[in-house]
Amino acid sequence: MAATVQSLRESLCSETTPLSVRFRALFSLKHLACQSQDVDAEAAIDAISAAFATPSALLKHELAYCLGQTQNLYSVPALRKCLADLDEDPMCRHEAAEALGAIGHDSQLDILCEYKDRAGENVAVKETCEIAIDRIKWENSEQRKQEKLRASDFASIDPAPPMPESQKTVEELGQELMDTSVPLFIRYRAMFALRDLASPPDLPTAVPAVHALARGFQDPSALFRHEIAFVFGQLSHPASIPALTSALSDLEEASMVRHEAAEALGSLGEEDGVEDILKKFLKDHDQVVRESVVVALDMAEFERGEQKEYALIPEPAPAA
Repeated sequence: MAATVQSLRESLCSETTPLSVRFRALFSLKHLACQSQDVDAEAAIDAISAAFATPSALLKHELAYCLGQTQNLYSVPALRKCLADLDEDPMCRHEAAEALGAIGHDSQLDILCEYKDRAGENVAVKETCEIAIDRIKWENSEQRKQEKLRASDFASIDPAPPMPESQKTVEELGQELMDTSVPLFIRYRAMFALRDLASPPDLPTAVPAVHALARGFQDPSALFRHEIAFVFGQLSHPASIPALTSALSDLEEASMVRHEAAEALGSLGEEDGVEDILKKFLKDHDQVVRESVVVALDMAEFERGEQKEYALIPEPAPAA
């Protein structure tokens, strides 16, 4: 295990390694951090944390996401450091706040409240802190124990749980999704409920749920729009391609939205025309978008191929 982690760490932290390979190494380390115990998990988390030295905002934001998915308190120091670094890209700081929410421990409410209320704070960071605070409170509440949640096809630790299992229609959830008078946490719950109603893709509710989610791209919050794109990446539903293409093609759209739309299209790489759409943005003016397209094209290649796992965990060298 130690040799594997070291090999992945070297790939992840090397600025001369292609970005697509570094992403695969990262997701391999996330897998090891989530599946391993104690020392091995901590070594994988240390390897992920070491890569925060990279200048790539795209990679750093993905590091933060992966640390949150471990739900391991050992990940907290690196995430707190990232959130507290006012010179860091807001996209990375937002992801660090979201990751602290995913870990779900109430010991992190202090820093989240601090940056939610900080004067002059980036809007996406403030909104993420707000959602993360609500998620931690929900995670540690009696309400959580009483809620019956629909079984999800997705193993991710999301910024908010789906709405409790109910008889709400796609139309009703779509209305809640777009209701700006309610807290973002509630709207996110509607978002993830719609996601679950869109999987598997042959469900009768799938296409209507995708169309309801696509209306989220009209929301005034860039954070909200970026989460819609992320959900579409999870779903990989062909019905989302027009909305994702429109988001990526809008040069006035926020970087965090366009990059997420690019990666979501990468998950649909086996669909006709998607690769050609992505290639149009290989020389985009925005570095985060350019890098996302490189990663997305690698994902698209994987989707068209026969590899079983996107993350490639190297086999340890045989003992001498």
